[in-house]
Amino acid sequence: MNSATLVVRDVTKVFDLGAVQVHALRGVTLSIDRGEFVAVMGTSGSGKSTLMNILGCLDLPSAGAYLLEGIPVDQLGRNALATIRNEKIGFVFQGFNLLPRTTALENVELPLLYDRRHRIAAPSSAAEAALVRVGLGDRLDHLPNQLSGGQQQRVAIARALVTAPAIILADEPTGNLDSRTTLEVLAVFQQLNREGMTIVIVTHEPEVARYTSRIVELRDGLVQRDLPVPLPGDAAADLAATRQRVPA
Repeated sequence: MNSATLVVRDVTKVFDLGAVQVHALRGVTLSIDRGEFVAVMGTSGSGKSTLMNILGCLDLPSAGAYLLEGIPVDQLGRNALATIRNEKIGFVFQGFNLLPRTTALENVELPLLYDRRHRIAAPSSAAEAALVRVGLGDRLDHLPNQLSGGQQQRVAIARALVTAPAIILADEPTGNLDSRTTLEVLAVFQQLNREGMTIVIVTHEPEVARYTSRIVELRDGLVQRDLPVPLPGDAAADLAATRQRVPA
């Protein structure tokens, strides 16, 4: 049985700007298996943001095939794409995108309102379980402005987890965080990955990518490099060492 969660075959993306056509992706082929933790890297203009939009069902390729858990995404219409986004994908962004006057628990409950696979009788219980999973079981009733940046990002991760998606797509999730808080968030991602979650993280930072298990580098709309990380870093261990050297 094929264990691939995500398969991209010869995907191109052309943006028609009138007199000019921009070729953002020029034939990307990529397969990500269930349970992988993959970093997608590239400089500005490499195509990584365009690829992330396609993987997240926010856009469709100009040509080529994209299968998410065997579903031919490239053949879907707008409504079907929205359903796939809600049911199969958890998003984590650089900006936490939390509602400021809403508690952590209520922020995490929000995606359940759009989950059509099943109506959860106790959304608060599901949201609480997701927050416990990211280490915030004692922050359920806190508003975003009562949380640190790392805690806010962990709320965002819990929100991505609460619908039990097939994959988490994280777009520069540590871009607004300091080095210690970055390790906190990466430790959460690594723990989720050890539990079997498939994670794709877009980053321009090699220091972040080294905590994943595989790096896919894009350049000029093509996959330039696709290699495993021989010895991924241990974010939890590095965080503990940092706390010993420089107590908070």
